[in-house]
Amino acid sequence: MFIGAQVSLYPMTSDFVNVITSGLAALTPYKDNLRIETDDMSTLMVGAPEPLFDAVRDLFAASARLPDHVTMHVTFSRGCPGEPDDPTCRCETLTQAQDQSLEERKGLSLEAVRAAPVLGVEIDIQFSLYVLGQDRHMDEIYGCIDFLKTSGTFLKSKNFCTRLRGDAGAVFETVRQAFLRFGPAAGHVTIDLTASANSPSRR
Repeated sequence: MFIGAQVSLYPMTSDFVNVITSGLAALTPYKDNLRIETDDMSTLMVGAPEPLFDAVRDLFAASARLPDHVTMHVTFSRGCPGEPDDPTCRCETLTQAQDQSLEERKGLSLEAVRAAPVLGVEIDIQFSLYVLGQDRHMDEIYGCIDFLKTSGTFLKSKNFCTRLRGDAGAVFETVRQAFLRFGPAAGHVTIDLTASANSPSRR
């Protein structure tokens, strides 16, 4: 399987270079476990979902600790049929999910969010889950929505997406569980996500 993310960071400040470099510096601990490639448009990260989501979380949390408004756009993908298998992307959660009911997966997702680390950075995100190439994809999406509404990070439903708010640790763990436990374990699943912190609209 191939698992990865394309990440773009958008600081709303004239000191945007410092914000971006601060975020990218947070990726240093993950360079042994992920393939990380940065160009002038985005940063690609490829690897297992544990370090992958932690790296995206820490990149945004480092940027959000600065006082300026910052947003981030991320596309997560797993199982894309157009990408070659990558042995670094192996995931025990996906292997186990093949034999678990939807209710079991919702329960395990809630346990993971409750155990998430507290980072002390409040963020907002909105995201959409896309379960591709499956006839009963709406069963998986409705199951994911049920999980989100009880996750403790749910803010509201919107057209085409769900809004979450809370500590960056719990919010990104919620998204990780949505990505891993809903949709076919061996199928193509993507998430389109926008994150925001320090927005003047909140004040």
